[in-house]
Amino acid sequence: MSTTLLIALLELAAGFTLLIWAADRLVTGASALATNIGVSPLLVGLTIVGFGTSAPEMLVSMIASLRGNPSLAIGNAVGSNIANVGLILGLTAMIYPLRVERITLKREFPVLGVIMLLTLAVMWNLQLTRIDGLILAGGLGLLLAGMIWLGLTHGERDPMASALTEGVPRNMSTRRAGLWTLVGLIALPLSAQILVNGAVTLALIVGVSDAVIGLTIVALGTSLPELAAAAASALRREDDLAIGNILGSNMFNLLGVLGIAALVHPMTIEPILLQRDLSVMFLITIGLFLLVWRRRGPGLIARPAAALLFVSFVVYQTVVITTAVAG
Repeated sequence: MSTTLLIALLELAAGFTLLIWAADRLVTGASALATNIGVSPLLVGLTIVGFGTSAPEMLVSMIASLRGNPSLAIGNAVGSNIANVGLILGLTAMIYPLRVERITLKREFPVLGVIMLLTLAVMWNLQLTRIDGLILAGGLGLLLAGMIWLGLTHGERDPMASALTEGVPRNMSTRRAGLWTLVGLIALPLSAQILVNGAVTLALIVGVSDAVIGLTIVALGTSLPELAAAAASALRREDDLAIGNILGSNMFNLLGVLGIAALVHPMTIEPILLQRDLSVMFLITIGLFLLVWRRRGPGLIARPAAALLFVSFVVYQTVVITTAVAG
């Protein structure tokens, strides 16, 4: 193994580890700080924790965009959404079949569908300009406003609100919360920089595009917090949390991750990202909806459906890697 390759792999490992830890510390600290100064846990969950679910993807895509690696930024966001459905929900529901509440089928899935169509519309010309970024960021603002309104109206009985409020710490001193917030703010961009360095170097060594690394290794790594949270929720039989976290993360990835990255630096999109990867994101999300839909009552991600989602993800990853190697 060459020294350069070893350094790249070490940067990836260190970047992933520090990124996930820093995001967790920032969300925990900022949430506790806001709660301690009188902000309700529900509002904290719907804003700070909501952003926290996509903090790793957001920082990695911002740094990649700033460095002139747009395909890594876009591949990270789209690949994370595919991994969230195929890998995370697939694996989680194979451990324990997940019940999907009727309100989630009637509300969260259509909202995610509209967000995906908006993303397709702004990416259709193979450019993500600052105007496009502003449109996506504006969509994120509307999403947050809607979530806050629903949360205040329905309280923690709402599945999405419940999922996000679950992550709000209740007993942390203001001093400690401030310290963790500061540590997270410093460590998060630093870890994202280390991770992007390793990813770009690895792409050069292996001879594949930044998009391939973003769709595979980086997307998998930045989705690890969602995998841990979903598995823990399934083991505790908290189905709403598992589903809510994943659907919320996918919404934030498209509106927040891509929107903020485009605002930071306009990006050119590789045609294959639109033709293959965005198409797979649509297909696997629509497939999930069709597999869980019931005409009456709650839906269910049964083990056969979960296995199909997981196999679809494995096949997709195999196609991405073999196409890159063959090319």
